[in-house]
Amino acid sequence: METSKGKLQYNISGNGKPKIVLINGGSGPIEGWMKIITEISEFSSVFSYNRFGITGSDKPKEAQDGMTIVRTLREALTIVEFEPPFLLVGHSLGGLYANLYARLYPNEVEGVVFLESSHPKDLSLNEYQGKTIKAINKVFTMFDSLSSHKQFNEVNFVKETVNQIHQIDSFPEIPVYVITGGKENRMMPEEVRKKRLDNQLELLLLSRNSKHIVAEKSGHFPQLSEPDVVIDSIKNCIKQITNTTDI
Repeated sequence: METSKGKLQYNISGNGKPKIVLINGGSGPIEGWMKIITEISEFSSVFSYNRFGITGSDKPKEAQDGMTIVRTLREALTIVEFEPPFLLVGHSLGGLYANLYARLYPNEVEGVVFLESSHPKDLSLNEYQGKTIKAINKVFTMFDSLSSHKQFNEVNFVKETVNQIHQIDSFPEIPVYVITGGKENRMMPEEVRKKRLDNQLELLLLSRNSKHIVAEKSGHFPQLSEPDVVIDSIKNCIKQITNTTDI
């Protein structure tokens, strides 16, 4: 599809409400949803897409901070007439965009599933990372900045995205599901793991109607390692939404 900022690859499947919008993690392609998309399309309309700079979508021409990403997503949904209200499913960095979308457009969002999602406070976890990991990360970002479109890459604007989330105090009173991978990451120091888990639990405070699910056998990609856990959580979130709207 052609948006005002360039061409985006997208896919719509299934039929039903609430309509589900899948928001990839940083640099993640649509294929990351392949193990859940067929099944959730059996009971809902599902929109998935590749953000700028990912596979067949155009390269970004401006800074990809949260506000820019959310507005582009909303424009894309309007162009293809995929109408709200939505259930947003945000993986990793995509969780920040789901969080921001719900704050900016509360009337358009009926529920959010945070899937191994980034939390605004995760930024401070960098302080606890070992020197080796920091050095590796530095080398990677150095290579990224050599390519002109890479300087606009969303990973360089996480701080701005977090600030944008902080600027909007209110989050709608909607069902919130938080899925956290339970498998230990050997690269992650224990202190970081504990703080990250605290941050995951803090996402539950966004709504009085929230639930925490631990995907015991998964690391950062439960949608690939335990797709059934993710599918069931989406189904349960839809049940909550239906119960809330029926009252």
